[in-house]
Amino acid sequence: MSKKKKKKYYTVWKGHKTGVFEKWDDCKAQIKGFDGAQYKSFSNFEAAKKALKGNYFDYVGKNKSFTSGLSEAELKKIGQPNFNSISVDAASSGNPGIMEYRGVDTKTKKQLFIQGPFEQGTNNIGEFLALVHGLAFLKNHNSDRIMYTDSKTAMSWVRKKTCNSKLERNAKNKPVYDLVDRAVQWLKTNDYSTTIVKWETKAWGEIPADFGRK
Repeated sequence: MSKKKKKKYYTVWKGHKTGVFEKWDDCKAQIKGFDGAQYKSFSNFEAAKKALKGNYFDYVGKNKSFTSGLSEAELKKIGQPNFNSISVDAASSGNPGIMEYRGVDTKTKKQLFIQGPFEQGTNNIGEFLALVHGLAFLKNHNSDRIMYTDSKTAMSWVRKKTCNSKLERNAKNKPVYDLVDRAVQWLKTNDYSTTIVKWETKAWGEIPADFGRK
C-alpha cells in the first residue's frame, strides 16, 4: 500500500500574486514567468502564514540543525570546508520542472547571483549552469576562491565542456537551453584557474547555496 502524500502549503513572497496556496499548481501559476520569484513549501498552514509575514531569506537557504553520521576518524580525514570559496546549487520542482540556481559566499551565505525560476529545466542542468556562472563570476572578479558544488554530474559536464542532458528541447525550455548554449560556448572559449570541489554533504550538511525546499 502506498503512503499517503503529506499535504504542503506554499508561501509566495514574490510572484504574480503573493500569499499562501494549498496546491502546487496554484503556487506554480504565481511564479511561472515571474523574474526573481520567491517561494517555499511548508508542512502546515500556520508555518506558511507566519513565513509570509517575514523575509524570504530567513527561510530559504538556511542549513537545518545537522549532525553527521560519519565517524570521528572520517570527519577528521575530510576536515572543514574552505571558506575562501563560493558555493552553488540548483533547485527543480519536478524533473523536469520549474528550475532556478544561485551562488553564495560559503561562509556568510550572502547571495552573489541567482537565475530563474525558469518554466522548465532539470536539477542537473541547473547545477551545470550554476557552475559555469560561478566560473565566469570568479574570473570577472579576478578571484582566487575555490567553488563548491554537490553535483558530480555537473562537475563532469564542466570538465567535458558539454551538457549531456536528455531533456528534449522545446518552447518551454528554450530560455534554459539558450543559457546552456552560452555556457558551453563560454567553456570552450575561456580559460579559468578556479578549482571546483565536491561539497561533503555527509560531513557538513546541505551546501550553503541550498534553496532549503527539500
